[in-house]
Amino acid sequence: MALLVAAASQVFVLGGVASASAPTVQQSRQAVSGTQTQVAAANKSLATANRIYRTGRLANVNCSPGSLPAGSTSAYRRFLTRMTDCLNKAWAAQFRKAKMPFSKPRLRIITRKVSTPCGKWATGAQGYYCSGDRTMYMLITKTELRQPFPLGIARLVAHEYGHHVQQISKIWSYYWSAYNKAGRSQRLALSRRSELQAECFAAVFVSTQRGGSLFTEAEWDHTVNWFSENGSRAWPQNDHGRGPTQAAWMTRGYNGGAPGSCNTWSASARSTT
Repeated sequence: MALLVAAASQVFVLGGVASASAPTVQQSRQAVSGTQTQVAAANKSLATANRIYRTGRLANVNCSPGSLPAGSTSAYRRFLTRMTDCLNKAWAAQFRKAKMPFSKPRLRIITRKVSTPCGKWATGAQGYYCSGDRTMYMLITKTELRQPFPLGIARLVAHEYGHHVQQISKIWSYYWSAYNKAGRSQRLALSRRSELQAECFAAVFVSTQRGGSLFTEAEWDHTVNWFSENGSRAWPQNDHGRGPTQAAWMTRGYNGGAPGSCNTWSASARSTT
């Protein structure tokens, strides 16, 4: 049973710096420092207290992506397209409840690794979200074609879509402003919070398909166990979280069924290792 690993994502954000004029250099420094502290606190609340967390359970849009026979690139493309349509409907409804603007991501299906406006293809990734063009790049390889696993592929699309949710909800406004100022260890910690949240968002969506034709509970349990044992092996550094940590956030999202279950930004450091 083939399982797709969690996918990486990259984005580049330029943050503005607030300042204020004052009669003296010392007063100016104090004003700038105070304003920057206020801006940082307000910015962090976009991640820790985002309105998307208060929208309740994600809508069940009765997703029917169709069959996924082995060896069929056209069926694989159709599956990815329909799954993205389902995610668009579910998250659009959630953003309406939050009274936040919503926009769909673009979907680009590829059969070889490509460069994006966010840079080179990330090592270990089967899918990739770039905020530079707000596009999900989904890679179809011969391995997946030989033995496609619908739940694994659906989870991968939903993970990349989770990064789009972070982008348009402005959760990433805090992430990248903090990332650009952080040292190496803190950058890894911030990356883990972002990736674990996307994984949790994916599980929230998957939970809306429970009892349908997409997967069985046994397949879900198998997937979670696989991530617990293997989830970190694809990544050269701990920027996605340890396998058991990934599995824990998957379980939390699946059981909670709501974006509010996925607030990694307010979680303890121990739970995002």
